[in-house]
Amino acid sequence: MKKNKCFEFNPKLLKAYEIFSGLTEDQINQFCQVIKTIHFNHGDTIIQEGDKGNSILLLLDGKVEITQALTLKTSSAQSDSREKSLIKLTSEYHPFFGEMSLFSDDDLRTATVKASSACEIARIDKKDFFNICNNYPEIGGHVMHNIARVLSRRLKQANQNILKLTTAFSLIIES
Repeated sequence: MKKNKCFEFNPKLLKAYEIFSGLTEDQINQFCQVIKTIHFNHGDTIIQEGDKGNSILLLLDGKVEITQALTLKTSSAQSDSREKSLIKLTSEYHPFFGEMSLFSDDDLRTATVKASSACEIARIDKKDFFNICNNYPEIGGHVMHNIARVLSRRLKQANQNILKLTTAFSLIIES
């Protein structure tokens, strides 16, 4: 991991990210001024599940894999912990992640994100994010709406996955 100094972002670059949907280039420029970039090499951990989080991240270039730990109690004294790959993301889809830490009281990361290739990540710190949202309510309203839409979509997908797993588990038990 190599931290880079903040460089000037073109708002047109960020307009492709769903979090900035509906914002003008001038409004997006508020975020451009506080973004810091970080370079990660293939295999580097970008976010570690359970670590304290205080930022939202945008994948500018490269590929990442998002995983969550699965812990299964195998006996009263043992448990089996494994990583479960949830999703692979590429920069061509302009993904953002880490947004849960913006709203959580405990600010703990809910998944691990690892670089599957060399990556450029844009980071917006929680303090800067909320300063912009509070100082510019119109921007804040749009951005919060966009994040809520993404979180809602992700929650629906998670619910569907749980239903499928529950159904499969029920079928196994009945057999």
